[in-house]
Amino acid sequence: MKKYAPLGIAPVKRFHKMPFGADVQADGSVCFRLWAPQARSVHLELESPSAGKEIIRMEEQAGGWRQLHTSRAFPGTLYRYQIDQELSVPDPASRFQPSDIHGPSEVIWPSMFEWQDSQWKGRSWEETIIYELHVGAFTPGGTFGAACERLDYLVDLGVTAVELMPVADFPGERNWGYDGALLFAPDSTYGRPEDFKHFVQTAHQKGLMVFLDVVYNHFGPEGNYLHVYAKSFFSEKHDTPWGAGINFDGPKSRTVRDFFIHNALFWLQEYHLDGLRIDAVHAIEDDSEPDIIEEIAQAVRTNLETNRSIHLVLENDDNAARYLHRNNNGSPKLYTAQWNDDMHHAFHCLMTGESEGYYLDYADHPARHLGRCLAEGFAYQGQPSSYRHGRHRGENSKNLPPTAFVSFVQNHDQVGNRAFGERISHIADEESLRAVAAIQLLAPSPPLVFMGEEFRCSNPFLFFCDFGPDLAASVTEGRRKEFSGFPEFKDPSARDNIPDPGAVATFEKSNVNWGDIEKPVHQAWLAYYRNLIALRHQTIVPRLRGIGAEQPGFILLDEKTLKNTWILGDRSELILVAALGQEPRVRIDRPKGALLFETEKGVAGSTAFEYIRPWYVAWFLEAS
Repeated sequence: MKKYAPLGIAPVKRFHKMPFGADVQADGSVCFRLWAPQARSVHLELESPSAGKEIIRMEEQAGGWRQLHTSRAFPGTLYRYQIDQELSVPDPASRFQPSDIHGPSEVIWPSMFEWQDSQWKGRSWEETIIYELHVGAFTPGGTFGAACERLDYLVDLGVTAVELMPVADFPGERNWGYDGALLFAPDSTYGRPEDFKHFVQTAHQKGLMVFLDVVYNHFGPEGNYLHVYAKSFFSEKHDTPWGAGINFDGPKSRTVRDFFIHNALFWLQEYHLDGLRIDAVHAIEDDSEPDIIEEIAQAVRTNLETNRSIHLVLENDDNAARYLHRNNNGSPKLYTAQWNDDMHHAFHCLMTGESEGYYLDYADHPARHLGRCLAEGFAYQGQPSSYRHGRHRGENSKNLPPTAFVSFVQNHDQVGNRAFGERISHIADEESLRAVAAIQLLAPSPPLVFMGEEFRCSNPFLFFCDFGPDLAASVTEGRRKEFSGFPEFKDPSARDNIPDPGAVATFEKSNVNWGDIEKPVHQAWLAYYRNLIALRHQTIVPRLRGIGAEQPGFILLDEKTLKNTWILGDRSELILVAALGQEPRVRIDRPKGALLFETEKGVAGSTAFEYIRPWYVAWFLEAS
């Protein structure tokens, strides 16, 4: 396994050494390296307010590399690469872009930031309760600094990990983050690199982990210049929904693979992050062995400190359970967990009755699908998918513990990919929301809460971006065309009502409405979430370590009444009974064990449920 350079710097100085980009030396000089195999010549352009622009030819090296070591640059210097004396481009490994993706890069010396969290070693995965947020929409300020001011609120809520939607530099002032063009530079809209580091450090000081969502399946449609001077970055045999695939398995792919491996190590080392969530790996085409998904995890497990807890999470529509396998001691070989879309879709069908799009695969028997997710991980473990025209989907996940699957009732995708960005609280009734929250937050799988969910935020979360005029018009048209297959949008005039992603108002509507929590109805909902999360910390979390893969499973007591049982790590038995529909349920025997929680008090009698109300959930614990 190839080794990547570790920190090698004092404990409070963090710096990831890379074979590309601008590397500040001990004497303050800078070594610039660029991979440009298709360029005839490369010059370094230095920009200074006092001296103006200086252009220096870079030395050509083997394998398409260009290098220049100079004392004319120093931390804070602005620079570009001039390709063939025609086009000036930012550094693809830029650590910061003060004037957005088309502007000059800035030389950053990471060692100038002094970390004060040297004792932080992370938290165990069993403790994980994730809060997903978008930095720009989380607070009125929309910056790392403004987000810092809300960390005490998250501590009081009881979550243990903050997961940021992608922050890699994107075009314009607002974007979900999945259109990143410069993957090593936190977007200047949110602040400078030291602002992001301060956010991470502050979170650690409050006991919160910080995860980052990263995108390795494509570059954004604007601001990436690699196709001009490094065409080898892209594949001639693989296509993706965004165009040519990234070259992970063709000629000259070693440098491309290293670029993304270093990106993962960079965020985890230089920014001291506790984990990464890798977006849509099913869209990565790679015929190598090991593939890039495996090699990224191997590099992280090999190169980072062994006494530090680092968690790697996948989004993978293919339900490829092989990436989640465990060692004999129960630790992950590669990836810690995967977002469990199957569980979300089953929840959603139960609450809304929707059956269009991918919900088609769950609408036939959502309670059964949910029971299987809770017991075995994936609902689809090789079964044919009607939504995918009969294609078999998924791999056997019965040999994985429940902790290998992140559960959620909503997230940025499941809300924002709706035409009007409706949160689940906008389309489902309160009884069902209370029941589903009680299942998700107390089941063994680590739960994820999307920003504002915990108090039933009244604002939607819409798809938004800020591209140049031509691309913006195309994105708006494409966004509306996506919904043309839905009955309510057959009429073009109906599609015209779908919010324009490029409009400032679309972004503003998507901001978390913190004024909601001044109102009694939202305060009550927040208290409900806090109480459930506190109960999870008190009763479930201490028993999760060592939880096994093989579980007793689930039974359907009738079409929508579910009973799931788990053997926890301390050999105690956790039992869920859930009536997931509007009709009252038949009398059933009460499970053994102490009653932990019920959505309506007094229903669980001493020996039986005499009359189970609609949307009733009860949890029981039988000590070992």
